[in-house]
Amino acid sequence: MSNQDIERLKNLLGTHVDFPQKGIVFKDIFPIFQDPTAVEAMVCNIVHHINSTYSEKIDAVVGLDARGFLLGPIIALRLGAAFVPVRKQGKLPGECVQATYVKEYGEDVFEMQKNALKEGHRVIVIDDLIATGGSAEAAGELIKKCNAKTVEYVFIIELDFLNGAKTLDAPVYSLIHL
Repeated sequence: MSNQDIERLKNLLGTHVDFPQKGIVFKDIFPIFQDPTAVEAMVCNIVHHINSTYSEKIDAVVGLDARGFLLGPIIALRLGAAFVPVRKQGKLPGECVQATYVKEYGEDVFEMQKNALKEGHRVIVIDDLIATGGSAEAAGELIKKCNAKTVEYVFIIELDFLNGAKTLDAPVYSLIHL
């Protein structure tokens, strides 16, 4: 994406102070989704990045609950890959693998259906934002528990000052750095 496109996305972001609790400045990607050309630019950029970076096929895109569900299926479709949701505990039927994580304002448990990934699958993880890296790190744990491999973590926004990318076991690609 050009610097102009990145600035356009930044200008579309919503900001909510003290949400979901006091002291948090929440960056809202939903206003971007009100602009179809901005969404198409994000999708094209991410797909181009993945296709130009990795010569081997990506088998699955793992989207994190809940905003990873917005771009994840679109990216998976364009890559010819499966989409696999990672949800908060108790939201998925069947046998699941679990990972606990700490985020900037609490602790939570992620789950993924045990048979959603096959051994050796090459996986891209996608979410809206990386802060401390806790939720993405938990997704990486779930992928390992399924004997699959995280190839890259993709985010719309990265909060650089929290150094979350340094906690992850694969490269990180973020469109917007704040």
